[in-house]
Amino acid sequence: MDQPTVGILHPGSMGAAVAACAAANAAAVLWCEAGRSAASAARADQFGLVPVATLPELLDRSDIVISLCPPAAAEDLARDIAEHGFAGMYVEANAINPGRAARIAELLEPTAAVVDGGVVGSPPVRGKTPTLYLSGPAAATSRIEALFAGTAVQTHALGLEVGKASALKLSYAAYQKTSRVLVALSVGMAREHGVDQELIDIASRRTAAYLSEPEYVAKTAARAWRWGPELEEAADTLAAAGLPPEMLRAAAATLARWKDAKDGKLTLTDALSLLAHP
Repeated sequence: MDQPTVGILHPGSMGAAVAACAAANAAAVLWCEAGRSAASAARADQFGLVPVATLPELLDRSDIVISLCPPAAAEDLARDIAEHGFAGMYVEANAINPGRAARIAELLEPTAAVVDGGVVGSPPVRGKTPTLYLSGPAAATSRIEALFAGTAVQTHALGLEVGKASALKLSYAAYQKTSRVLVALSVGMAREHGVDQELIDIASRRTAAYLSEPEYVAKTAARAWRWGPELEEAADTLAAAGLPPEMLRAAAATLARWKDAKDGKLTLTDALSLLAHP
């Protein structure tokens, strides 16, 4: 297969590094200068991306367009692409929910082939090897796999359904990012009372991530009747320290969905069903 020309929208820290990896198997990787900052230009230059003056020029020259932009802009950007009548392959790789990914596919198809993508991991620089999860038409996902073959961006196809890659990305992001906010709240609460080092010492004795232990969900459901009030007490403690309590109150409200599972013998499936349909 001939090497494709690739367009990247827009070269942020992730987008520019991913685009640079695509360049290994592409004739050229283009980016559009219009409306971009000096920092974007410097990043694009650092990664050897080829500037073009306008979005229509980028679309006319590109066989594959990869969208990696702030999530809020994803649909507006896709609408601009659709209005131009882009007829190549569009990789929707933003951190958006599956419903939005499906709407974007509807905007662009059947003129363009749409692949749903989700990047999990850090930008592919200094030895980092993120995975680009893909879902959509088999021929299209295969072409994107070939585009990144032998590069620091690993690929993994999830099937034919647009939205699967987005769902996996957000499922992981929900844990990864919320857990870091919880760290800030926990350490902040402990520091307010002068016990932050002791908290870190306790945590250092546990190294496993709960996300890798889904069977623990059933145990959580069975204990929710007492964990919920405990988190309300913790939320009050945060509020007294001037720290935001809303996340812990939301966690307590989530636990309340398991209020009828008190000390029950639940399976993971039981617990998740109760969570979705209390």
